[in-house]
Amino acid sequence: MADLTLNRIFKAPRSKVWECWTNAEHLKKWFVPPPAELPEAIIEPHTGGRFYTVIRYQGQDMPGDGVILEAVPNERLVFTNILAPGWKPATNVDLPFTATIEFFDHPEGTEYRVTARHPDEETARKHEEMGFSQGWGTAADQLGRLAESL
Repeated sequence: MADLTLNRIFKAPRSKVWECWTNAEHLKKWFVPPPAELPEAIIEPHTGGRFYTVIRYQGQDMPGDGVILEAVPNERLVFTNILAPGWKPATNVDLPFTATIEFFDHPEGTEYRVTARHPDEETARKHEEMGFSQGWGTAADQLGRLAESL
Protein backbone atom coordinates (compact mmCIF):
# COMPACT_ATOMS: atom_id res chain seq x y z
CA MET A 1 0.00 0.00 0.00
CA ALA A 2 1.23 3.49 -0.81
CA ASP A 3 0.02 4.90 2.53
CA LEU A 4 2.04 5.28 5.71
CA THR A 5 0.18 5.79 8.99
CA LEU A 6 0.93 6.90 12.51
CA ASN A 7 -1.37 6.89 15.55
CA ARG A 8 -1.08 8.40 19.01
CA ILE A 9 -3.30 9.12 22.01
CA PHE A 10 -2.77 12.53 23.62
CA LYS A 11 -4.02 13.60 27.04
CA ALA A 12 -5.21 16.90 25.61
CA PRO A 13 -8.45 18.03 23.96
CA ARG A 14 -8.66 18.08 20.16
CA SER A 15 -8.76 21.89 20.21
CA LYS A 16 -5.27 22.04 21.74
CA VAL A 17 -3.82 19.52 19.28
CA TRP A 18 -5.40 21.48 16.42
CA GLU A 19 -3.92 24.69 17.84
CA CYS A 20 -0.46 23.12 17.84
CA TRP A 21 -0.87 22.27 14.16
CA THR A 22 -2.37 25.57 13.00
CA ASN A 23 -0.35 28.12 14.99
CA ALA A 24 3.02 28.64 13.29
CA GLU A 25 4.78 29.50 16.55
CA HIS A 26 3.56 26.24 18.10
CA LEU A 27 4.47 24.30 14.94
CA LYS A 28 8.08 25.51 15.23
CA LYS A 29 8.31 23.92 18.69
CA TRP A 30 7.38 20.36 17.76
CA PHE A 31 7.34 19.69 13.99
CA VAL A 32 10.89 18.32 13.61
CA PRO A 33 12.92 16.04 15.87
CA PRO A 34 16.17 17.41 17.34
CA PRO A 35 18.79 18.27 16.38
CA ALA A 36 16.85 19.66 13.40
CA GLU A 37 15.04 22.96 13.84
CA LEU A 38 12.09 24.69 12.19
CA PRO A 39 13.08 28.37 12.00
CA GLU A 40 10.30 29.32 9.57
CA ALA A 41 6.69 28.20 9.27
CA ILE A 42 3.63 29.59 7.56
CA ILE A 43 0.32 27.82 7.93
CA GLU A 44 -2.93 29.21 6.62
CA PRO A 45 -5.50 26.68 7.87
CA HIS A 46 -8.15 27.02 5.19
CA THR A 47 -8.73 25.38 1.82
CA GLY A 48 -6.16 26.81 -0.56
CA GLY A 49 -4.01 28.14 2.28
CA ARG A 50 -0.26 27.82 2.32
CA PHE A 51 1.70 25.24 4.30
CA TYR A 52 5.35 26.32 4.24
CA THR A 53 8.22 25.16 6.41
CA VAL A 54 11.98 25.50 6.49
CA ILE A 55 13.75 22.62 8.20
CA ARG A 56 17.29 23.42 9.29
CA TYR A 57 19.59 20.44 9.77
CA GLN A 58 23.37 20.55 10.15
CA GLY A 59 23.45 24.14 8.91
CA GLN A 60 21.44 23.42 5.76
CA ASP A 61 17.99 24.91 5.17
CA MET A 62 15.44 22.71 3.41
CA PRO A 63 12.29 24.63 2.43
CA GLY A 64 9.04 22.83 1.78
CA ASP A 65 6.00 24.46 0.27
CA GLY A 66 2.49 23.17 -0.19
CA VAL A 67 -1.22 23.82 -0.09
CA ILE A 68 -3.95 23.07 2.41
CA LEU A 69 -6.58 20.94 0.67
CA GLU A 70 -9.00 20.71 3.58
CA ALA A 71 -9.21 22.24 7.04
CA VAL A 72 -12.02 21.28 9.42
CA PRO A 73 -11.17 22.81 12.81
CA ASN A 74 -10.43 20.25 15.53
CA GLU A 75 -11.18 17.37 13.13
CA ARG A 76 -9.08 17.19 9.98
CA LEU A 77 -6.22 18.93 8.19
CA VAL A 78 -5.10 17.80 4.74
CA PHE A 79 -2.13 19.26 2.90
CA THR A 80 0.04 18.33 -0.07
CA ASN A 81 3.39 19.26 -1.52
CA ILE A 82 2.39 18.40 -5.09
CA LEU A 83 0.61 21.74 -5.41
CA ALA A 84 2.13 25.15 -4.82
CA PRO A 85 0.29 28.23 -3.56
CA GLY A 86 -2.28 29.47 -6.06
CA TRP A 87 -3.14 25.86 -7.00
CA LYS A 88 -0.14 25.72 -9.32
CA PRO A 89 1.52 22.34 -9.94
CA ALA A 90 4.65 22.07 -7.81
CA THR A 91 8.00 21.52 -9.47
CA ASN A 92 11.07 19.68 -8.22
CA VAL A 93 9.27 17.71 -5.51
CA ASP A 94 11.62 14.93 -4.37
CA LEU A 95 9.06 13.12 -2.25
CA PRO A 96 5.48 13.83 -3.37
CA PHE A 97 2.80 13.11 -0.78
CA THR A 98 -0.49 14.24 0.68
CA ALA A 99 -0.85 14.21 4.47
CA THR A 100 -4.18 13.72 6.21
CA ILE A 101 -4.11 14.67 9.89
CA GLU A 102 -7.17 13.54 11.87
CA PHE A 103 -8.29 14.25 15.42
CA PHE A 104 -10.86 12.05 17.20
CA ASP A 105 -12.37 12.14 20.67
CA HIS A 106 -10.86 9.55 22.99
CA PRO A 107 -11.59 8.80 26.66
CA GLU A 108 -8.08 10.04 27.52
CA GLY A 109 -8.24 13.13 25.28
CA THR A 110 -7.48 12.93 21.56
CA GLU A 111 -6.79 10.11 19.17
CA TYR A 112 -4.35 11.49 16.59
CA ARG A 113 -3.91 9.86 13.20
CA VAL A 114 -1.57 10.78 10.35
CA THR A 115 -1.87 9.20 6.93
CA ALA A 116 0.79 10.04 4.34
CA ARG A 117 -0.42 9.10 0.85
CA HIS A 118 2.06 8.61 -1.96
CA PRO A 119 1.65 8.20 -5.72
CA ASP A 120 3.13 4.69 -5.66
CA GLU A 121 4.71 1.99 -3.50
CA GLU A 122 8.25 3.06 -4.37
CA THR A 123 7.68 6.60 -3.08
CA ALA A 124 6.08 5.27 0.12
CA ARG A 125 9.06 2.94 0.64
CA LYS A 126 11.47 5.85 0.08
CA HIS A 127 9.57 7.94 2.65
CA GLU A 128 9.74 5.11 5.18
CA GLU A 129 13.47 4.60 4.51
CA MET A 130 14.01 8.34 5.05
CA GLY A 131 12.58 7.89 8.53
CA PHE A 132 8.83 8.48 8.36
CA SER A 133 7.98 6.27 11.34
CA GLN A 134 10.84 7.47 13.51
CA GLY A 135 10.83 11.14 12.46
CA TRP A 136 7.08 11.69 12.34
CA GLY A 137 6.78 9.52 15.45
CA THR A 138 9.22 11.67 17.42
CA ALA A 139 7.48 14.81 16.16
CA ALA A 140 4.10 13.37 17.21
CA ASP A 141 5.42 12.70 20.70
CA GLN A 142 6.67 16.31 20.86
CA LEU A 143 3.27 17.50 19.62
CA GLY A 144 1.55 15.54 22.37
CA ARG A 145 3.75 17.02 25.09
CA LEU A 146 3.15 20.55 23.81
CA ALA A 147 -0.63 20.07 23.48
CA GLU A 148 -0.78 18.61 26.98
CA SER A 149 1.10 21.63 28.36
CA LEU A 150 -1.23 24.27 26.87
